[in-house]
Amino acid sequence: MKEINIARAIVRGRRARGITQRELANYMGVSKASVSKWETGQSYPDITFLPKLATYFNISVDELIGYEPQMTKEEIRQLYHKLSADFSKLPFAAVMSTCQEIIRKYYSCFPLLLQMCVLLINHVHLAETEELQVQIKTAVRDLCIRIKNESLDVDLSKQANFIEAFCELSLGNPKTVIDLMEGVNDPLLGDEVILASAYYLTGNIHKAKETTQVGIFRHLMGIFGDIPNYLMLNTDDYNKYDQIMTRVLGLIELFDVERLHPVILFGIYLTGAQGYAMLEDDERALDLLQRYVDLATADIYPIVFSGDQFFDKVDDWLSDLALGVKPPQNEAVIRGSMVDGLTKNPVFNRLAENYRFKNMVERLEKSVEERGD
Repeated sequence: MKEINIARAIVRGRRARGITQRELANYMGVSKASVSKWETGQSYPDITFLPKLATYFNISVDELIGYEPQMTKEEIRQLYHKLSADFSKLPFAAVMSTCQEIIRKYYSCFPLLLQMCVLLINHVHLAETEELQVQIKTAVRDLCIRIKNESLDVDLSKQANFIEAFCELSLGNPKTVIDLMEGVNDPLLGDEVILASAYYLTGNIHKAKETTQVGIFRHLMGIFGDIPNYLMLNTDDYNKYDQIMTRVLGLIELFDVERLHPVILFGIYLTGAQGYAMLEDDERALDLLQRYVDLATADIYPIVFSGDQFFDKVDDWLSDLALGVKPPQNEAVIRGSMVDGLTKNPVFNRLAENYRFKNMVERLEKSVEERGD
């Protein structure tokens, strides 16, 4: 992150023009000692001098004071992952304070503000109290509204609308969510179909294939993202629930998703087991928990999103995502939540004395301990 540094700009500007401190002082109508103090950082020019200095050096006032209200995509990505790691090892309040300071400093950098919203939503569960969690979700919601109202980027506004709706849902405002998300299931042709067709007609077959493949990948991950919620909506019908889970497991095997995108499966396996436990099918619940633990303790770290032999054209797209190829949560936070998913879920209390369940908890805790979390 770049800090305000008038001193360096004045020194650089003066030397570029080949003038002495006294000559600059005469131009500005101040003493040579004043210019010397400006250049050593002992004092700053009066605010009324800034336009005159900037004009003299042929730069903007922002350039003069070294202030850059925008961050590059790579800077945002690096900052996100640094803060995500900080959440896993530093006091929550300290990291939140840093986040708030960054938001204030870059209040007009909308791509950064959006990723700060994503960061806070992905780590709000670490807040010590429910009251603090509500405060954070409310602040994120308000930030999303600002992005929607003031950003000219349609994609940013769309993402901000989604996060706003998520916050409203978790804050207990379902009617507001419906208003925000109405029309989300309109049967529109996928963007990738039109774009791929355009590439094909210009003779760029490679880009046409890549665009279509990325679309398939996105839709596949979208299916897996929807499954946990759909499972929970069908816990009133065992046969329907079992049919959904059977088809999902078949899709996971067909596309080798445990290798392709393991993180997205943790929620599916855990939710699937939770539903079977609610339906009093303990064996099926334990089978899914076994998949959950096997995957969590497998050699999948460090977690990096990538394609495979089928999805062999998605890597560039993945690398170009806002957060790159790393998951939105630090791996230490992910592994910690894996243990909590077993030990702090009241639905699994009925399994607490089952030898398979106890062995899985022990194995998962040992794995986390060995990795130093």
